[in-house]
Amino acid sequence: MASDTVDISQLSPEQQAALDQYTAVTAQDVKDAVPLLQRSQWNVQIAIAKFFDGEGPDPLAEAIAAQGGIPPPTAARHENLQESLLASSSPFSIPRRNRPEPAPRIVPQPASMHRPPFLLSFLFTPFNFGYRAVSTLFRTFIYVLSFLPAPLRPRAITTTMTTGWRGTAGRRMLLPRDTAARFKREFEEEYGPDTNLPFHEGGFAQALDLAKKELKFLLIVLMSPEHDDTESFTRETLLSPEIVAFVNDPANNIILWGGNVLDSEAYQVASEYNATKFPFSCLVCLTPKEGSTRMSIIKRLVGPVSASTYLAEIQTAITKYSPDIAAARAERTAQEFSRNMRAEQDSAYERSLAADREKARQKKEAEAAAREAEKRALEEAAAAELLAEKREQWRRWRATTIPSEPDASVKNVVRLALKMPETETSAGGRIVRRFKADTRIEELYAFVECWELLSEVEGYEKASEPEDYSHEYRFQVASLMPRVVYKPDEDATLGEKIGRGGNLIVENIVLHDEEEELE
Repeated sequence: MASDTVDISQLSPEQQAALDQYTAVTAQDVKDAVPLLQRSQWNVQIAIAKFFDGEGPDPLAEAIAAQGGIPPPTAARHENLQESLLASSSPFSIPRRNRPEPAPRIVPQPASMHRPPFLLSFLFTPFNFGYRAVSTLFRTFIYVLSFLPAPLRPRAITTTMTTGWRGTAGRRMLLPRDTAARFKREFEEEYGPDTNLPFHEGGFAQALDLAKKELKFLLIVLMSPEHDDTESFTRETLLSPEIVAFVNDPANNIILWGGNVLDSEAYQVASEYNATKFPFSCLVCLTPKEGSTRMSIIKRLVGPVSASTYLAEIQTAITKYSPDIAAARAERTAQEFSRNMRAEQDSAYERSLAADREKARQKKEAEAAAREAEKRALEEAAAAELLAEKREQWRRWRATTIPSEPDASVKNVVRLALKMPETETSAGGRIVRRFKADTRIEELYAFVECWELLSEVEGYEKASEPEDYSHEYRFQVASLMPRVVYKPDEDATLGEKIGRGGNLIVENIVLHDEEEELE
């Protein structure tokens, strides 16, 4: 695993940020990314350029060496005794080893447009109009003569009309994908739609990146329509059945990219890859022995080549570098497996951590709810206790305000027989009492509420009416035959409602709060 050889914790925060940014763009393993970033002085842009374009001479190291008077580092020299003896006895040097050339990554740059000065534009305006007029007349003349029969048609007109694949002068520069589509369309128009060559439908840089990413071989084919050997090479070699079958075979891992050198992108590729003769073909692949990210040219095929030779050369190059590609693919698979395993472990850890956080949150909420319930219960108990104290204080105060029973000399009285309910402090029973006829019904309720305290009222200290308290009677007084309930909020007197006497019953009322407690 990459983390076994590279200790990321030893990196500074800036270096870790640069590593994250570099791996996000290139998807390279940390084991290979850290040394490349170190060689690039932790400059992300330089490291990304080296990853895609390959590592050449380090300009930064050369600049530092030049400032210090130290020659820049050179590649290690490899030679044996035989090479040393031959080098000392021969004026010609022997190459140190057969290293493949690096394959640069080329992105076409749009041609810069320079506008001439205004004075020159003004002076050449008449010539510009004249050129356009002559061009228009010439195209019109060609169009009219195109309707003549072929034997009567001038040869120059026929050549102008049938340029096709070769008529590419003055081609407009397009985007890489559009240029590839135009090349494929013109190729099929020239050689037929059944060529079955899987040309990559994208730019050269995209094809090179795809070959590096998928560890495949990139076969580059550059053609010059104006070259005499292009026609024979295409029909006899490139479109031969064995070449078409070999390129289309998925087991060979070949990406085919073609270009017309009259296009800007293909011309730049030809210049960078030193294509001096056409048709030109070269095979490119990743060479791990030269560098973990280096794409190299492993085979060049220049000029007209027979189909058998073309196929043999490509097969030889692929056979030579296939073990390195297979080893790199196996290593990348192992790295991808390790990366996925770490991702799964991190995901499982995150899920476990999230579950623990959820449990802790639920526990914290339950504890907070329990504390809130306990606090609310204490507040309700304190409120109930305060209410009971105020209720008892009200009873003692109200007992001192109830008038005594009128004596026998008073004639206008109401004689009531009250059946009292059982309470916690009284067994209930039947009591008989006389009230003045003008006594309000609320006084009767107050009497029933305080009748247990009336015998002890003289022994109480002077009680005052409690503040912020509204007394609520928990019983009602009613007559049996006929049943009539007398409310305490009525202003009517006992004489008006009951008459001279009657039998009444006191019934307890279950309040709403008590009902909830019972439930």
